[in-house]
Amino acid sequence: MALRIGIVGYGGAGRQIHARLARAAGMSVSAVVARDSGRRVQAAGDWPGARLFNDLPSMLSEPGLYDLVVIASPSSLHAEHANAVSLAGKPFVLDKPIATTAAEARRVLSAASSSGTPFTVFHNRRWDPEQLTLAALLKRGDLGKVHTFERHWERWRPKPQQRWKENDAVGGGLLLDLGPHLVDSATQLFGPVVAVYAETRKLSTPTEDDVFLVLHHAAPGSEPGVVPGRAAGTDVLFGAEPPAKGVVSRLWAGSLVGAPGPRTRVLGDGGAYLVNSFEGDASPFDVLDGEQPEGTHGWLVRGRERTAVPQPRGGHADFYTAVAEWLAGEADVPVDPADAVRTAEVLDAARRSAQEGRLIDV
Repeated sequence: MALRIGIVGYGGAGRQIHARLARAAGMSVSAVVARDSGRRVQAAGDWPGARLFNDLPSMLSEPGLYDLVVIASPSSLHAEHANAVSLAGKPFVLDKPIATTAAEARRVLSAASSSGTPFTVFHNRRWDPEQLTLAALLKRGDLGKVHTFERHWERWRPKPQQRWKENDAVGGGLLLDLGPHLVDSATQLFGPVVAVYAETRKLSTPTEDDVFLVLHHAAPGSEPGVVPGRAAGTDVLFGAEPPAKGVVSRLWAGSLVGAPGPRTRVLGDGGAYLVNSFEGDASPFDVLDGEQPEGTHGWLVRGRERTAVPQPRGGHADFYTAVAEWLAGEADVPVDPADAVRTAEVLDAARRSAQEGRLIDV
């Protein structure tokens, strides 16, 4: 039997991402929390027969309508809504970020654990074609020993959109919007982060719209949370000493970038993996992919030599397929909430680093 979903929030995330992917995975939306009249009309048109609610408590008072709650409300409400659903005992998917701070994230995890409520976090970018392709490439060892991972998530938006994501001082900004995806992708590929350096700016919005992160990953075989050669908890100015022997990730997010990209560059002693553009976003690097063969994603590059890399099967809808299997007891949780807490800790360290101008241990 297909899972029935109750969605909290029917805006860009709730309607355009979660509801769309749930439908692709064979699920249906049977309840929606939305106050905006236009979004209520959209929900009724998209899902005839779905019950519409003005607030979360009203939906939680009718638990028989749905099997799974999807929290797609603004980020500043994630912790509050997650705790309410945990108390109600309904399994739920929580959109990223798990919370706006690491302390809040830990409380979300604690509340769910105390009530025995299963939940997972929507780090759907683990199912990106480039992420799946890169993971397979690394498994084959085609890049040799990797030393650097770079990813740009950039847009040309000289006129900012007027949304909470741009204007909410608590839950908005690119550090909380794109930062969770960037950090989660890096840690999934190259392991835990032990130190962070960050720079953030507010160029055209009240919140950060220009973000640069340097993540130092744990050296293979090192003790988690300890930077080799330095006492734990010791902060140093960026560049004062090499912080670790693992991979270094350099991650960018920006909204005022006239020449976005290249999207991804991974460097090893056996070659590089290069992805020039991303999801159709305008980029001057698009021309470099003009001869990309069907069924491939990105290039294995060695100097002027390049070879198209086969793309494994998979996509974002697989997240909700994995959710159904998990709730049926047939598979592990798609995204361990502890991973999302760890990502929140990295983002907290990044915020502190940007404020203090120094490398921060995680």
